[in-house]
Amino acid sequence: MQRYPTRVRLCTQPLALPLPLIRSTRMRFFRLLLTVGSFTTVSAALAPAFAQSSAAGFTPDKKVVKALEHVRPADFKAHIQYLADDKLLGRLPGTPGYQMAVDYVSQQLKAFGVQPAGENGTYVQKVRLRRAFVKPETTLSLRDAQGQTLPLAAGKEYGVYPNPETASQRVEAPLVFAGYGISAPELGYDDYAGLDVKGKIVVVIGGAPRPFPSTVSAASQSAVAVLQNALHHGATGVVMAATKPTAGMPNLKRGAYSVLGADGKVAASRSYVPGAQLKLFGNVNAATLHTLLRAAGTDTSQVFAALRGGKPASVALRHTVSAAVESRYEDFDSYNVVGKLTGSDAKLRDEYVVHSAHLDHLGVSTPVQGDSIYNGAHDNASGVASVLEIARVYSRLKKMPARSMLFVLQTGEELGLLGSAYFAAQPTVPKQSIVANVNTDMPTIIAPLLSVVPLGAQHSTLDEPVNRAAAYLNLTVEADPEPEQNRFIRSDQYSFVTQGIPALHIKYGNKTADGKNDLAKTVQAWRALTYHKPQDDINGTFDFEAGKKYVQLNFLIGYQVAQNPQRPTWKPGDFFGGRYGAK
Repeated sequence: MQRYPTRVRLCTQPLALPLPLIRSTRMRFFRLLLTVGSFTTVSAALAPAFAQSSAAGFTPDKKVVKALEHVRPADFKAHIQYLADDKLLGRLPGTPGYQMAVDYVSQQLKAFGVQPAGENGTYVQKVRLRRAFVKPETTLSLRDAQGQTLPLAAGKEYGVYPNPETASQRVEAPLVFAGYGISAPELGYDDYAGLDVKGKIVVVIGGAPRPFPSTVSAASQSAVAVLQNALHHGATGVVMAATKPTAGMPNLKRGAYSVLGADGKVAASRSYVPGAQLKLFGNVNAATLHTLLRAAGTDTSQVFAALRGGKPASVALRHTVSAAVESRYEDFDSYNVVGKLTGSDAKLRDEYVVHSAHLDHLGVSTPVQGDSIYNGAHDNASGVASVLEIARVYSRLKKMPARSMLFVLQTGEELGLLGSAYFAAQPTVPKQSIVANVNTDMPTIIAPLLSVVPLGAQHSTLDEPVNRAAAYLNLTVEADPEPEQNRFIRSDQYSFVTQGIPALHIKYGNKTADGKNDLAKTVQAWRALTYHKPQDDINGTFDFEAGKKYVQLNFLIGYQVAQNPQRPTWKPGDFFGGRYGAK
């Protein structure tokens, strides 16, 4: 799962949306349609998977049940053991270790009878990555209304992201404070209401109003969303301001990454908006923000309180920023791996359900306790193992489901969801034919799986197959126990959402065998010692039976979608469906 060092967030507690219950009337109608064969264009063979459906769960076809029974924890472990081995050196994109991972998963898919669905008859889709660095010549300063210059110390009081399209960029523009930088008319909130930002640099803080639902809050405060919104209103750049005196500047020593399209221009990035000619994206510390607001006659504490309560507090500032951004680039190729199993229905086989997981991790970096190889066993060799074992389940079926299945192992998730952003926008099959994405990222298999959190499912009809599959496997379904982690936007399923494709990501629930309902606390303690550290290797804590159950659950979700004559749809009036569904 991707970490977001670029954002400085207020400690808000957004409300999580409850997972909607399946309407029994809808289920009865759906079973009736399947029973009487009302869908004349779809084979009657679709009915068995849903023949015993109910609002509480469903019983799959016996052949499917038999295939699921053969999922073996030892097979799951074997994938992790290979992918997280030291010889792969942390699977950093563009390295021989990552190529070893590409070769391994390609060979596994081939062994399971999965057909190549990449480019030119292969299992791979090339992803051209650009690593951009800020050169020492980069400068930034502020000038007040009296013309006095306020010099700032690089790395301590300000930071600037490299520009991935223009190596040398100059900008001088007035500053405007725009709160969180959010426009959400659906929720009656707009930081830009009545604010003139054309040709100006917008200063914003991280976070979202407390009344926002958790997934909407996470999406609204992502760096990409804030940048896009500022540029949509005519701004020429964005400066993120810290709110805590102890918050440091982002560490950009390893560079900032983007995906290049066939034209050599930026196609996707977490710190740049393609085609928008962004002139500045940077950060300032909390003391500088206080100086700016005080000079504008605004009280910082009152501004923060108003924003947390859902009341915009935007104001024109009295300072001008002057910046010179000098960047250098390193370009290299990486790869997504894409495999396909063709569906059995003559019409629906031209539509696809995507099972995905990211293949990359962090490579070799700063030593921790004498170890510098970031193996990424949980994050995300375990997710890759899940997708491979789902493909193995399909290999045991004599007949595929109606729709076709895509298995996509993506590059560059740790660099900013880049491989999935590229695939979701430019897939190797027609984009409009992709009906859903079921993503697996660090399922955190350190304890028995008793309950799950289907991140994003509540926004579409994907909640229905989730609830049925969970009930069949005796799993309870929960709302997100950690909404402040913003997990909905931090993994590859969100790339599909922004292309208008319903998507979800199954995480562990909070239920424990002893009935304390506090697994999140155990995970938090584990995460502090293991997450994004060299200690995330095969010698860590694993519950491979939980891995088996993740495979079964995700398979059953995708299988139901593949068998359902109707595509998944966004819920009426849904925030994400409204924003992206038209795509």
